[in-house]
Amino acid sequence: MSRFQWGVVAVMVGLNALDGFDVLSISFASPGIAKAWGIDRAALGLVLSMELIGMALGSLVLGGVADRAGRRATILGCLVVMTAGMLGAATSHDVVTLSGWRVLTGLGIGGMLAATNAAVAEAANGKRRALAVVLMAAGYPVGTIIGGSISAVLLQHYGWESVFIFGAVATVAFIPIVLFFAPESISFLMHKRPANALERVNAVLARMGHAPVDSLPDPEVRTRKAAATELFAPTMARATILLTLAYLLHIMTFYFILKWIPKIVVDMGFAPAAAAGVLVWASVGGATGSLLLGLLTARVRLLPLTIGAMLASVALVIAFGRAQTDLHGLSMVAAAAGFCTNAGVVGLYALLARTFPTRLRATATGFVIGVGRGGSALAPALAGLLFAAGYMLDSVAVLMSLGSAVAAIALFGLRRQPAATD
Repeated sequence: MSRFQWGVVAVMVGLNALDGFDVLSISFASPGIAKAWGIDRAALGLVLSMELIGMALGSLVLGGVADRAGRRATILGCLVVMTAGMLGAATSHDVVTLSGWRVLTGLGIGGMLAATNAAVAEAANGKRRALAVVLMAAGYPVGTIIGGSISAVLLQHYGWESVFIFGAVATVAFIPIVLFFAPESISFLMHKRPANALERVNAVLARMGHAPVDSLPDPEVRTRKAAATELFAPTMARATILLTLAYLLHIMTFYFILKWIPKIVVDMGFAPAAAAGVLVWASVGGATGSLLLGLLTARVRLLPLTIGAMLASVALVIAFGRAQTDLHGLSMVAAAAGFCTNAGVVGLYALLARTFPTRLRATATGFVIGVGRGGSALAPALAGLLFAAGYMLDSVAVLMSLGSAVAAIALFGLRRQPAATD
């Protein structure tokens, strides 16, 4: 791994951090929105779900675009879409308008997730691929830590709109970073063979410190099947179905914690800035869990690590439901729950990168994330409806923790799935 390769990984970590903040910006802003507009928990739950619907559409549609047009071009386009969505959210004055802008933001985030997961897997060598993907995924909670800390300060002095304005500025700032420091991957260029493939491959090799090549090897034999169809070919169907099911169910548990912490804390009588602080602690736990899982991949098999993280998530989400009475207790339980739930998510990203070859990687990631995020959009809304129906936090937490339990069971079916060879 050259410095250039680690640099590309670092850019992707930053992009995933940006995704993390842009997704949870609505959570930081939600107490202020609920107070300003006078909406109840059921309506707020629907608003909290909107960008997850957009993420599902973005992952399903733009994952395939990333496999056809390139990871870099897709990322740049998604940054533009996300900037527009964040600025639009800041100007919203009703639930319908805000929901529309959050769907647009989610569209960009979903495409970004599919493209960055493929890009970081192809920037790394085979030995460091799992570590690189886990580090990229660890950027998500890091983004919420940094963004949440800044949001807590902004909310002390400005309205909820300031959270979205800050997100838009941070998003647009990444466009020149991607342009200068994240060229298209050699794996993608070798697979697609654009007209200037040799020149572009040699340019990347030079930045890696390698000598140029005179010609490219013969291209691989391509099948006529569409990539989406290949996901359900006999060799891939089992992995596609099990990973999609696991992602869908675990991410429902994950987003219950992340989406509802601020509102729950405010309803307990604490200020919105304090609620943002508790969510930051959940993200600190998430970042720690991601990094620890990444380090353990060098010594422990990835699949058992991911299953273990999901099983621990069940216990800690239930513990979170047994509401603490002070901010310190809330913060510590939220951090522990974030540790395990996020470790499970990044383990799934690493399993996706390991399981699918280059020609399918972004499409497969987009499909799994798209279906998963589409289903997980039910999580905040379902929790909101349960709260509105009179269920207490402890009962809602038990029900929402079941997603991680079933996801862990689904992953047991991957024990005999071979890793991709490229």
